[in-house]
Amino acid sequence: MPFSHHSHSGQFCEHAKGKLEEIVKEAIKKKFLVYGLSEHCPRYRIQDLYPEESHLQPSDLSKTFSEFVMEARRLQEKYKSQITLLVGLESENITNSSTTEIQNLISQYHLDYLVGSVHHVHETPIDFDLETFEIALSKSEGNVNSAEENLFASYFDAQYQILKDLKPMVVGHFDVIRIYRPNVELTDFLYKKIERNIEFVVGYGGLFEINSAGFKKLQCAYPQRDILKLIIEKGGKLTISDDCHSPQSVGMNYHELYDYLKEFNINELYYLDIDLEKPKEDRKVVVKVMKNVLELDFWNGKF
Repeated sequence: MPFSHHSHSGQFCEHAKGKLEEIVKEAIKKKFLVYGLSEHCPRYRIQDLYPEESHLQPSDLSKTFSEFVMEARRLQEKYKSQITLLVGLESENITNSSTTEIQNLISQYHLDYLVGSVHHVHETPIDFDLETFEIALSKSEGNVNSAEENLFASYFDAQYQILKDLKPMVVGHFDVIRIYRPNVELTDFLYKKIERNIEFVVGYGGLFEINSAGFKKLQCAYPQRDILKLIIEKGGKLTISDDCHSPQSVGMNYHELYDYLKEFNINELYYLDIDLEKPKEDRKVVVKVMKNVLELDFWNGKF
């Protein structure tokens, strides 16, 4: 009974669909052992709102996040006999104050865990659409390296900042920067930054998410094969997530994910767990390992 650590719902995210409880029910139906509820953290500047949020103010995002935590905790308790739900957030690194803002959210809401992700470079979205990606690329032009190389370098530096400041237990879609440039050459300059980031996560025991949402636009999950191979060589702990944005996308592309795991002979996965039977003040999120994952009946489900 595998797991996912990364999800969103239309109830609390403008570019997703469906109620949070509908997503939880679907995860139970598909026999997930653990499911992470990880809404996007609020953004605090008007210029950081996405087009679908044009009717909102940053204060609305903060209010929505508070409502998300309240509902997620309710569902965590309601369904604890059927599934382990983790309540967390997915991070950002837009400005110099981003990681401090996230630390404050974690403390304020006593969140279970954090998905460490980057969606902006040069304060510009890099995975929203091709147009904004190209804007970020135009801000990366330089005299030595290509704009693409500079953009990728800035992305992995922003990721490293999150890793250092927050030490997220789950690293989200490690190389999502490749979404509109899947075949860009990873030069030695970039590989050194990637290797640095991987080694840092390995050092503090974080989990690298193999994100099945990558199959929507790429021919593989995040991270792509070259980086996944490096993570394995470095002894990184791997987990899986569907990055769902609707009840229909719970377990999305897990049939392809199985083949991806098999290709790399990944038969051991790690996941986060929490004992919901303990008093709230004594509950701790721990890392567990699941062996022989390729042999589980779970994969026979129709995802």
